[in-house]
Amino acid sequence: MSSNFQITSGQARLAATIVGQGDPVVFLHAAVCDSRMWRAQLDAAGMSHKAIAYDRRGFGETRAEKEDFSAVADLLAVIDAAANDAPAILVGCSQGGRVALDAAVLHPSHVRALVLIAPGVNGAPEPIHPPGIEHLMAKLREAQEAGDLDQVNAIKAYHWLDGPLQPEGRVTGEARRLFLDMNAIALRSPPIGSNLDVVPTFHRLGEISAPSLVIWGDFDFPHIQERSRHMATTMSNASGHVLTGTAHLPSLERPTEIADLLTAFIDRCSGVAHKQV
Repeated sequence: MSSNFQITSGQARLAATIVGQGDPVVFLHAAVCDSRMWRAQLDAAGMSHKAIAYDRRGFGETRAEKEDFSAVADLLAVIDAAANDAPAILVGCSQGGRVALDAAVLHPSHVRALVLIAPGVNGAPEPIHPPGIEHLMAKLREAQEAGDLDQVNAIKAYHWLDGPLQPEGRVTGEARRLFLDMNAIALRSPPIGSNLDVVPTFHRLGEISAPSLVIWGDFDFPHIQERSRHMATTMSNASGHVLTGTAHLPSLERPTEIADLLTAFIDRCSGVAHKQV
């Protein structure tokens, strides 16, 4: 049984969903999605924990006035309201992983463990794309400059769902429909202000001692794969897991496999006997 509610942080009303009871697990979505990317994993984690997913500012059903803000402060507001400020296991993909990592550096007492899927990280080197991918990035810039949001959405589905070096349209069905719907909302969101979190997290990865699982797909951008491998070996209590045949958003592409990976790790971290999804 799930429940929907809103959490106030600054002038934002963050839309959140809770499934289950127990120790808190908070899901943070990618910048091309919203909390719906975690549907299968939220239900799986909610079998033995209180699983919480929320839409960040500019995404999904969250409503926010234009103001400068802290994405980490928003996350802490969610933990406080939904989990009574208990330390949470954070599950973050891409930009959501970046917020989780910033929180682990700035507020380690609030973070029990981390699951990071193709995570972004503040302070990481800028990517240098090979020619084939740089050509795709140029097409994206052209569509953005032309204000063609439908084309931007289609190109981003290619980049992030299919994988930039894979055939366009590799991932079909409900996963693609949901991606296009989630990202269309994000692309058309009114301005929300600037995120004030400026944390050199990339250079402080070794300080993060929370048990961590870093996951990435071998169809993802090369620089994201390299960064994920670096994080798995640099963080003091981390392990890495590469997924073959998937790109940047495996929770959409391989929902059951990701649910199994997450719940096994989460249950080990909290001492709960693993339940099959």
